Amino acid sequence: MRAIVRPPATRRATAATRGQLDPGLAGNAGDPDFMLSLARGLSVIRAFGDGRARLSIADVARATGLSRAAARRCLYTLSTLGYATAAAGAFELTPAVLTLGYSYLSSASLARVAQPILERVSADLNESSSLAVLDGDEIVYLARAATRRILSIGLAVGSRLPAASTSMGRVLVAFADESTRSRYLARVKLTRHTPRTLVDRTALAEEIARVGVAGYSVVDQELELGLRSLAVPIRRDDGTVVAAINVGVHAARADRAVLVREFLPVLERAAIEIGRAVGPG
Repeated sequence: MRAIVRPPATRRATAATRGQLDPGLAGNAGDPDFMLSLARGLSVIRAFGDGRARLSIADVARATGLSRAAARRCLYTLSTLGYATAAAGAFELTPAVLTLGYSYLSSASLARVAQPILERVSADLNESSSLAVLDGDEIVYLARAATRRILSIGLAVGSRLPAASTSMGRVLVAFADESTRSRYLARVKLTRHTPRTLVDRTALAEEIARVGVAGYSVVDQELELGLRSLAVPIRRDDGTVVAAINVGVHAARADRAVLVREFLPVLERAAIEIGRAVGPG
């Protein structure tokens, strides 16, 4: 019997289904309209996150699930196009990467409308205020007005944090449609960031249900000790929740009762103002 030799493209697709690529890439490997090379390049860009400014080819391969050869080609292409630079065996992204997101941010009415309102909230409360949207299991910051640095990590537009341990994330999950909420709760991986972090899936589901009833979320030192945050949803005129707005405070500055009594009315007025300015969508 003659051995059947698959062509290279077929072998690559089969390798993808065996988990050599991350689940997002492997799951679409058989779709003829899915550009695997583009997806690989984007996964390499995303690897430079959470403080990982300099990565080797091996680092990128481990972070993305790509082979070293595929990681090297992606990094070479990004370097050739000016989105990355190499030195001493490691790669760094260049400021040119910011242009990939700038087109969205510059056209996003939500971020434009929210920024001056966030600045007013921050000035009124003398605390940092932010706006974020849900992206998978994380929230992404679209606008921010900061008065001081509370978290040990720096936050800026484009920063990502786990939805499960953030007040804005819980608000966005609570007010998502039932199907989105159910899928999220079924798949989310819960990480213990502090001794206070909710890592029990049932407890998280119950807390998100409470957020949906109350209309706001308070997260008390679950992401980082010393940090409390309060968030409310931003609704368009048709009632659709499109984002969340929050304020973060040092735990010594305000307890839960103070947040609800003094900060919540300010956030709710700001959320209404942003929602009305955004319009019906």
